[in-house]
Amino acid sequence: MGDVLWTPPADVRERSRIGDYLRWLREHRGLDFADYDALWQWSVTDLDTFWRSIWDHFEVVAHTPPTATLAERGMPGARWFPGATLNYAENVLRMPGRVDDDPVVLAHGQTRAPVTLTAAELREQVRRVSAGLRRLGVTAGDRVAAYAPNIPETYVLLLATASLGAIFSSCAPEFGTRSVTDRWQQIEPTVLVAVDGYRYGDKPVDRRAEVAAIRAALPSVRHTVSIDYLDPEGALPEGALGWADLAAPTDEPLTFTPVPFDHPLYVLYSSGTTGLPKPIVHGHGGILLEHLKMLALHHDLGPADRFFWFTTTGWMMWNFLVSGPAVGAAIVLFDGNPAHPDLGGLWRLAAETGTTYLGTSAPFLLACRKAGLVPREIADLSALRGVGSTGAPLPAEGFHWVYETVGDQLQLQSLSGGTDVCTGFVGGVPLLPVYAGEIACRALGAKVEARSADGTPVIGELGELVITEPMPSMPVGFWNDPAGTRYREAYFDVYPGVWRHGDWITINDRGGCVITGRSDATLNRGGVRLGTAEFYSVVEGLDEVVDSVVVHLEDDEGGAGELLLFVVLAEGLHLDDPMRAKICRELRTALSPRHVPDEIHQVRAVPRTLSAKKLEVPVKKILTGTPVDSAAAKGALANPESLTAFAAFAQRRATDNTPA
Repeated sequence: MGDVLWTPPADVRERSRIGDYLRWLREHRGLDFADYDALWQWSVTDLDTFWRSIWDHFEVVAHTPPTATLAERGMPGARWFPGATLNYAENVLRMPGRVDDDPVVLAHGQTRAPVTLTAAELREQVRRVSAGLRRLGVTAGDRVAAYAPNIPETYVLLLATASLGAIFSSCAPEFGTRSVTDRWQQIEPTVLVAVDGYRYGDKPVDRRAEVAAIRAALPSVRHTVSIDYLDPEGALPEGALGWADLAAPTDEPLTFTPVPFDHPLYVLYSSGTTGLPKPIVHGHGGILLEHLKMLALHHDLGPADRFFWFTTTGWMMWNFLVSGPAVGAAIVLFDGNPAHPDLGGLWRLAAETGTTYLGTSAPFLLACRKAGLVPREIADLSALRGVGSTGAPLPAEGFHWVYETVGDQLQLQSLSGGTDVCTGFVGGVPLLPVYAGEIACRALGAKVEARSADGTPVIGELGELVITEPMPSMPVGFWNDPAGTRYREAYFDVYPGVWRHGDWITINDRGGCVITGRSDATLNRGGVRLGTAEFYSVVEGLDEVVDSVVVHLEDDEGGAGELLLFVVLAEGLHLDDPMRAKICRELRTALSPRHVPDEIHQVRAVPRTLSAKKLEVPVKKILTGTPVDSAAAKGALANPESLTAFAAFAQRRATDNTPA
């Protein structure tokens, strides 16, 4: 059992939004819950009453009321809030608890000076851009695509698009042309909004050639709008409008098109490390309810908060972040290199902006730890009361580092979920303590279970992460998949009627969770399943190791197969036999003899997606003979050149193993 690093204050129910909710349930529904576990059990059993309570407690603005809460409970195909019409943008722009001159968007970056929008300014920008999109002929159901970073214009465009009932889709401008067109040729946008470039640290990155190539590959696009972000004095591309044209002054009032609960809001994409990225369609109502629940009840965000999550527009955490104003929270946007000029940059920005909740990724926190950073010594983090970590499992040493160097009074929330549901379905909550290395709970309304190989639920054992009851933010479907075939194959093929997520999870007897990596990247030695996360925790805990990736190559004859470890070493170091012996000794001691690799090799870089996820499955495919271009979509990678070493390694192995 991990060490307890934080416990809720005695008066947590008086000071938290989940406490307000519990009082509301008692007064308005006659329901009383002794603890979080009882509340969770109810939320995943009485789905109708729970989700209707979220709708009522947060006073969702609807144009027509629903005729029921959950018309059909089966998965896939659950039907939520039939008959209701509403608009996501209207509910976000309500900004409860905020007055017109409150700052609600604080945008910082490395390309231009900071920009702040008040509540009134945000609504005014959305009003103008909505009118601008209408002038371009955009109506409900049309797609608007943004090749743009985490800046106010992208956020305004999302809300303006949603206000019309049109459908939004964004790609971060570091995505290569092929990655973008693989996504957008599927949804055929009519309007493309793109930046001319950006700065990453002190390096200017011109994207005009990529924008031209994307535009040429999308015959559906009728209008291109250019944001002169990198070069404000630059000429507009031929035939393009400027952002100022789109946001021109107008007398048109801000109106919101009422749409059905499951009307498409935006299209997100699976990481696209192999094959065409899955175009995941999310609906207005499901996203709104899920984000109200998660941001207020789990992250405890409200009108007193400034909410900052380091993300790009190519990661679902951006979509999660920008729902912040729906619960009254101001949001902090950052565009740039988080390690420029050093790893202290994000912490200093949190101090400068008065951030109360800072979200980032586990790899970033571990990089700060490895660099010996002590954030509270370089930045005044006294306003910070919550830190969120996602993107990869955060090991116990990452938890200890946060409490030792960031602050001992804050709540660290490790969470996991995915693009598929645009939320975390396991995470933290103000009512529960924080244990080192452990995700505190299953989120309200998320019936998460661990399943053993024979499909039975298990407690205290490693199992497949499944969700056995529907959630409103499960996808409306995949784009251009009218029969739902791709959607069923993605989640429901293994356990009919049950969502299989593709992660390994252990749920303990108090409801705490540990996720140990992707189940499709499992290390299976001698019949024992090993998650990759614990492996990395040990290897990367060594001072000499900067990064690593491990793959297990099965033996067709049914033997133990081969466990191959690839390491990136600190600058100037070379992998020699003493270093190999040290790594093996650490793994044997900390984990087990089964974890000792058959071979260890040095590489210059571990391939990662733009949202910092390791590419274990594509590496495994390359090592088993799949060509690089088929194994991974290079444009979705932060470092596509890193794949070359694995291809060369596979070639050498194939040559060495060729019979004479």
